[in-house]
This record gives sequence, C-alpha cells and structure tokens, in this order.
Amino acid sequence: MSHNLLVTLFCPDRTGLVAAVTGQLFDMGLNLGDTTFAVLGTGAEFTAVCEAPDDVSADDVERALKALPEAEDARVEVRPFGLDPVADPSGRITHRFYVRGGDRPGLVARMAEVFGQYEANIVRMSAEHMPDLAGGQYVVRFDVNIPATAVERCLNTAANTAGELHLTSHVEGVERPVSV
Repeated sequence: MSHNLLVTLFCPDRTGLVAAVTGQLFDMGLNLGDTTFAVLGTGAEFTAVCEAPDDVSADDVERALKALPEAEDARVEVRPFGLDPVADPSGRITHRFYVRGGDRPGLVARMAEVFGQYEANIVRMSAEHMPDLAGGQYVVRFDVNIPATAVERCLNTAANTAGELHLTSHVEGVERPVSV
C-alpha cells in the first residue's frame, strides 16, 4: 500500500539542491509525481506530490530532508496530500503564452483575467525579471489549457491585451505525445 504526500522546501538556492532532495526521496522509497522547482530571487523552491510507502510517514520525510547539508536553513513541510495526484484534463497544457517587455504593474492579474474570461485554466505561470536587458525586461510565461472552442478568441484577446500594455507576446501550441 501507499499514500500521497505533499513535500515543500524553500531555502537559499544552492548547486546540488535538487539532486540531494530527489535522491533522499528516492532512497526513502518515494515516487515523484507532479514536481516543480524554481529559483526565486536568491531562494529556491521545490514542491512535489509523492507516493510514499505506508511505512514512511510525513514526519520521517521532513526530518530526513531537514538533515541534508544542501537544505541547511530550509523551511521544509511534508503533509498528507488528500487530493487526486493525477490532474484532470484541464490540467494538461495546450498552449504556452509568453509576454515580454518593461514592468507593467497588474500584468499578471490582467492576463489571468483574460484566460479566465475564456475558461482557460492556468496550469503553470512563471515571471522572470531580466535586469541585464535594455531597461530591464520581464518575461512572463503562462502554460494554459484552453478549451478547443475558445482557442482563437482567447489567444487573440490575450495578444491584444499584451499589446495594449505595450508588451510583445507569442504563443506556442503544445503537442501531446500519442501512445502506440
């Protein structure tokens, strides 16, 4: 038997952090499900839904991760994950929408409203400030699931909204592999 755990870790970014954390989880018999890792400023955030053997508790995992040298000063939390660990169809990415330009307060909120207007689900979102580009630039990526009946209208509205904010945008369709 097994149970699902939500593992979160936040600490200063360090080389080898992902290897240490995932190696420890593997050594304890945990199987990674949906997992994210991101550098946020000088910090790093790791989040994963893991399938754990019944004889491995959330407290066991939390203690083991806190003991890792790479996780020194980390905020670690491990708790039961009571939701379905497999996303429903609206959690599958159909498009990646990129916006780029100078800082525009409210940009993420406005774009999120556009996607919501067309019942598109934002599956992942990332924003990165790139001060080394002329005048400092932001690049925001929305990984979205757009209902097939709304794709053209949603993407046109999103592009128009970005343009109104004096930002450039582009979109990529995401192909799903077909099983044979």
